[in-house]
Amino acid sequence: MQTATHRSAATPGPAFVSLAAETRTAVDTATAAFHLSRKPQTLRGWACHEDGPIRPMRLHGRLAWRTADLRALLGVS
Repeated sequence: MQTATHRSAATPGPAFVSLAAETRTAVDTATAAFHLSRKPQTLRGWACHEDGPIRPMRLHGRLAWRTADLRALLGVS
């Protein structure tokens, strides 16, 4: 008789660097949402309705959030 083996190792999520240490000019929606403590869908809604506190760039059909805008919004230098 065989027993089932269950793996309980949690899959690690993406690793985000601090906004102060971010070197990219713009970040993806998941990264911006992490720094703003919002869900990615909230940021997508802001982009669609153009009613959020910051607006994204659109690059090849994808959203990119300016790091400078995130820093200004959060007061990070």
